[in-house]
Amino acid sequence: MRAKISYVITAAVLVFYFVLVGSRGVMLIQSGTLLTVTFGVAVLVLPVIGLWFLWKNTQFVRKANALAAELDAEGGLPVDELERTASGRIDRDSADEVFAKRKAEAESAPEDWRSWFRLAVAYHDARDTPRARKAMQRAIALHDGKPAGA
Repeated sequence: MRAKISYVITAAVLVFYFVLVGSRGVMLIQSGTLLTVTFGVAVLVLPVIGLWFLWKNTQFVRKANALAAELDAEGGLPVDELERTASGRIDRDSADEVFAKRKAEAESAPEDWRSWFRLAVAYHDARDTPRARKAMQRAIALHDGKPAGA
């Protein structure tokens, strides 16, 4: 729940920022000179890109959470079998061991979105965020019936 609240607050701050920047871009365009219109259009590009990025990330998170809920209902969520250090951090060797199991599972069932979901969790536990995201995107695509390369 804490992560959702943080995400909503961050998204709200970003939307406020995008509106603020966008209004400045509109003000520049309304000035009417070639230079201010050019700068105004350039300034408007930033909030458009930001809103698109925020929308795509929100869609990704919603789809990943839907897969997690479905997998939880099936009783297939990965069990936390990771060892932790005294400070509570995940032991690197333990994460590598679990990762090897999850990778083998995904390789033996490459069309199963569940195995890709569990691999994404293992990547995340191993602190490899880019690969975790790619694995989760693959899980989402397989769940949605899209080709594996989509």
